[in-house]
Amino acid sequence: MKPATWFRIAFVVMLLFAVGHTFGFLTFRPATAEGQAVWAAMNSVRFSVGHATFSYGGFYVGFGLFVTAFLAFQAWLVWFLGKMAERAVAEARGIAWSLCVLQVASVGLSLRYFAAVPAVLSVLAAACLGMGALRMGRGATALVAGARGETRVSA
Repeated sequence: MKPATWFRIAFVVMLLFAVGHTFGFLTFRPATAEGQAVWAAMNSVRFSVGHATFSYGGFYVGFGLFVTAFLAFQAWLVWFLGKMAERAVAEARGIAWSLCVLQVASVGLSLRYFAAVPAVLSVLAAACLGMGALRMGRGATALVAGARGETRVSA
C-alpha cells in the first residue's frame, strides 16, 4: 500500500478514538454506590481559585473535552500527513514517526490507566503510522521556502 493509504487508515482509527473518547467520558456513570458517591462529590464540592469557583467534576469534563480537541487535531494532522505523503514531502516521514511514538506511549498509558479498547486503537494507529513512514522511504523531497515561494530539493 502507498504511504498515504496507511495515513488515511490511521486517520479513521484516530477519528474513532476521538469520538469514542468523547462519548465514553461524557456518558460514563459509576455502577457502584461508592463510585456514585465519588461522582456526586466531584460535582457538588466546589472550591475557589482567585475569583472563580470550580468543581472537580467540571475539571473532569473540561479536561475530557481538552483531550477530545487534541485527538481531533491529531486525526486532522494525520489526514494532512497523507496529503504530504502524496507529494513526497520529506518532512512527513519525521512527523509520521513522531506520531507513531506518541501512539506507542498511548498504548502504555491506556493499559495502565484506562482500558483495552483505547490501547487497541493506539496499537492500530501506531502500526498504520509506522507502515506509512516505512513506505515513504528516504527518496522524498524537502520543501525549501524561498523568496518567491516554495521549491523542491531532492533528498
